[in-house]
Amino acid sequence: MELEKERGITIQSAATYCSWKDIDVNIIDTPGHVDFTVEVERALRVLDGAVLILCSVGGVQSQSITVDRQMTRYNVPRIAFINKCDRTGANPERVVGQLRDKLNLNAVMIQLPIGLESELEGMVDLVTMKAIYFDGDQGDDIRYDEIPENLKDEAEEKREELLDAVSMFSEELMEAMLEEEEIPVELIQAAIRKGTLDLELAPVMIGSAYKNKGVQPLLDAVETYLPCPTDVVNTALDLDNDEEEMTVSNNPDDPLVALAFKLEDGRYGQLTYVGTYQGTLRKGETIFNTRTGKKVKVGTF
Repeated sequence: MELEKERGITIQSAATYCSWKDIDVNIIDTPGHVDFTVEVERALRVLDGAVLILCSVGGVQSQSITVDRQMTRYNVPRIAFINKCDRTGANPERVVGQLRDKLNLNAVMIQLPIGLESELEGMVDLVTMKAIYFDGDQGDDIRYDEIPENLKDEAEEKREELLDAVSMFSEELMEAMLEEEEIPVELIQAAIRKGTLDLELAPVMIGSAYKNKGVQPLLDAVETYLPCPTDVVNTALDLDNDEEEMTVSNNPDDPLVALAFKLEDGRYGQLTYVGTYQGTLRKGETIFNTRTGKKVKVGTF
């Protein structure tokens, strides 16, 4: 929308997708402004996982609290991404504290910034204990290096905090820590993933979307820590059995179960955005609208 470009904010939810490495990611961009809360509510009903984006200067605001409550209501696992770390006054540590105090999230930093404000160069990955730099004008030349000497002590301290927080989700990790063994990266990632999917952990990442710093590791985290559709258990009402609650199968050959979460007037008529939980939606087929009790023919995709 022209108004979105003019104001620099999202007004309507927009659906798109991208391919990242060997996976396809379906993305729904939702408004962050308080006036468009209903748009967020509709989108969250069909999301398997979410990225809660916060400003490193403004921190947790009233709308952040509203969106977090909506995520909790629909059992949506989340990663927190503290954006705009290149701006004057950026303070990710303060925002993490707000996530804990205002949202009551078990927020744990899995990255440490290398510089802030105009000196933001990259971040330290506390899982792999490597420094990540984003070179080039667009930040698309990613370089992995050793942790800067002046950040080694802080990185070790933050990693200990991370391990303490995620060890409760993995007995194997806890045993390795007690025996002071070298801990495999995969073990830490598995513990973070379990805590996230159980809605008991919120991994926190940092960066600057405008400068394209931290976006690539965020996509890696979406793949590693957030659920794919087959990880999520969804339920529906069986209309042939007195609306008894049933678990949908994720099987494309079973009867269709889907939710239309957004309607808009497109160039060629009404455009309907649908989240499919079971079965396959095909052009020309007739489906049953449970809200109206009527059958509907599927038009053009």
